[in-house]
Formats: sequence, structure tokens, C-alpha cells
Amino acid sequence: MAPVGTTNEQFPVRVFGGPTALFEYGGLRFLTDPTFDAPGEYHREGRRELTKTAPASGSPADLGRVDVVLLSHDEHPDNLDNSGRALLADIPLTLTTPDGAKRLGNGAKGLADWEPVELDRPGGGTITVTGVPALHGPGAREEVEPITGQVVGFVLTGECLPTVYVSGDNASLDLVREIAERFGPVDTAILFAGAPRFPVLFDGALIVLDSAQAAEAAKILGARRVVPVHYDSWAHFTEGRDDLMAAFSVAGLTDRLDLGDRGDLAG
Repeated sequence: MAPVGTTNEQFPVRVFGGPTALFEYGGLRFLTDPTFDAPGEYHREGRRELTKTAPASGSPADLGRVDVVLLSHDEHPDNLDNSGRALLADIPLTLTTPDGAKRLGNGAKGLADWEPVELDRPGGGTITVTGVPALHGPGAREEVEPITGQVVGFVLTGECLPTVYVSGDNASLDLVREIAERFGPVDTAILFAGAPRFPVLFDGALIVLDSAQAAEAAKILGARRVVPVHYDSWAHFTEGRDDLMAAFSVAGLTDRLDLGDRGDLAG
């Protein structure tokens, strides 16, 4: 039975490839980490080269209305590319890291760990979006953030609405446990996965969850549904769809895995 004040009603999530997904929640339309550029070579501040291997399954013109962007971080082109940056100018609100909000300027609001913001729903009432911690690599925050930057995740709640967790580029199951203690169980977890790694970073250790860890995160959160993103379309993602399906099968969680809709999400 669902907790009092929530609903078991599912909502569609459209996935575009990479970390980009679109969903409607409480009458508002949310977009995660917008990436719509063409395949090719991309550079992060003139340094490490990233290779995009496949196009998005749609374009910004396919999005319809977007009310809020949930941007885990702005510093890497596989989370915010040139098309995504251009798109932000037409969206009323971008929620992201405190440092990222300073860089992006107008329309961006930074959320510190556990900081909530209330958004007005079109039909009355509010949605609370809480910034939750994320760590883009292994080890302690003071060791990781100088290399990969600040990252934020999000939890969405509201009266008679399901609880939604958007992980962002997080590699720490310990942080998932902290989030579960405060907000679990969650209805829908949009988990960034793909097991990305670079030999020159952290001795090749994971910088975002792998497939087995995503399944473990689902258990920790008590998630009724997991929509994975951030596992395709980039060469540094070392695990894909088949790995996720296998990991969730081994964990006995196949019924919770939802690979999302790549068709239209009306609006």
C-alpha cells in the first residue's frame, strides 16, 4: 500500500539518450541534463576528449513545453552540451549546483545538499524539489570535486504525488543510503549509470554507478520503478542496456526496470 498522501499512478518518462530524459510531474514538465548535439569529438575546457557515438532520439523541437531543467552539473559536455546550453535560455528555471548556477547566470538556481525549493503547480499546490548529495568519482568529496566538479541530485515530492529521485552523476552508494533514509521508499528512481571510467582518472575507478550498483541502489531506495539513463551514446560509458538488464535480472528486480519511452511525450 502506498503511504498516505501519495499515489501509485505511474507517469511516462521519455529518454533521449545519454543523461537526457523528459517527464511531467504534478503538472510541470522536467528535463534532465540536456544533450542534443550530433555525434563527434568533444572537449572539456580544451582538455580531455569525449566521443559521442550516437545522436539523441529527438531534438529540442520535439520537447514541447519545458518548465524546469534538473541539471546535475554544467561542466561536462556529456551532461550539458552546446544545444543544451542554448535551450536553457528558453526555459524558466534551471536547478543545478551552487557553482553551476553562478556560471550559468539568469534562470539558474543552485541547490546545496538537502536544500529544498518549492515550485507552484499549475492547478494549485506546490512541488518540492530538494537538492541531494552526489559524488562524481570514488573517495572523499574533497578529493573528488577538485577533479570532476560539484554534482547535485534531486528528490521531487508533493501532496498526493509519488516520490521521484534523479541521481545525477553519482558514484556513491553511501550517499544513496543517506537519501533513502530521508526520502525512501521512492516511487521512481531515474538513475545515471553506464559505468563511465577513464584510465587517467582515479586509476580507472568508476565515476558513476555501474549496472550492478544501479540495481543495488534500487534495493536501497526501495524503488518501485527504475528508469536508467546515462548508459548509451558516449564512448566512455563501459556498460550499456544489456548489462543493466542482466544486473537487474541477477538482483531479481527485472520487474522494476523501465527503459523509458523513446516516443512522443505530449505537451
